[in-house]
Amino acid sequence: MNQTRKIKQVMKSQPTMEGAGVHLKRAFGFGDATAFDPFLLLDDFHSDNPAHYIKGFPWHPHRGIETITYVLHGDVEHGDSMGNQGVIGSGDVQWMTAGSGVIHQEMPKGSKNGLMWGFQLWANLPAIQKMMGPRYRDIKAGDIPEVELENGVRIKIICGSVDKVKGPVQDIVIDPQYLDITVPVEKEYRHPVKPDHTAFTYVIAGNGFFEEGTSSWIDKETLVLFDGGDIIAVRAGSEALRYILVSGKPLKEPVAWHGPIVMNTQAELETAFREYREGTFIKKPDRR
Repeated sequence: MNQTRKIKQVMKSQPTMEGAGVHLKRAFGFGDATAFDPFLLLDDFHSDNPAHYIKGFPWHPHRGIETITYVLHGDVEHGDSMGNQGVIGSGDVQWMTAGSGVIHQEMPKGSKNGLMWGFQLWANLPAIQKMMGPRYRDIKAGDIPEVELENGVRIKIICGSVDKVKGPVQDIVIDPQYLDITVPVEKEYRHPVKPDHTAFTYVIAGNGFFEEGTSSWIDKETLVLFDGGDIIAVRAGSEALRYILVSGKPLKEPVAWHGPIVMNTQAELETAFREYREGTFIKKPDRR
């Protein structure tokens, strides 16, 4: 096919507040889920003021989704109602499948100089796996491979593959890619994606062009959603360009969504919240 993807939509992340008072910027989410299917939300939390994040995300439920937390700087302590606990540090990733239900908390602590920076992406689960048993994949920074191409482009591979090098997260139903890419000044990188997959980029730093033949800069804290095609062509501008590239297979299923609980019907959503109120939310795992 060899069709370069064109820009479908450009969105600047918007300030919002979540949890017990965490200041963050939302790239997309809590709107029409069709455009980004199978992805639901992307948040960018970035502050060197502990007052903006220290209250964190106290105990709350998740069901029917996966949350992917990628920390660039700082630490996030986490725990859940099943007794799991740990710390996600700088460069680490946690891929949490809530499935049938998890009640957990996430408490950012920041780095030694107070910097907290990272991203949380929500991915939907198909109806057949909404009630699967919860699972965690905690990936340390040292276990995330990084490749450097001949033109100086550097790519950290969280999920997916580049030049036959595979990321540590495998066997996810939406067949995702999650890459952290840095392109040197005025260099280009062309990355293959499956033509039927949803694909977007989010700029971490620098600026560049995200469609061949255009002259419009895209700079930091900006998301680009792409149209169909099998190549994403990116060229850095006057600064080195760092961005995440995410793609995945659309589920094309109905979405009933309220907060961190995402089901297929309103009845299923009401059942989930009733179970949470009644204390029957946590299930014995269904290993499908």
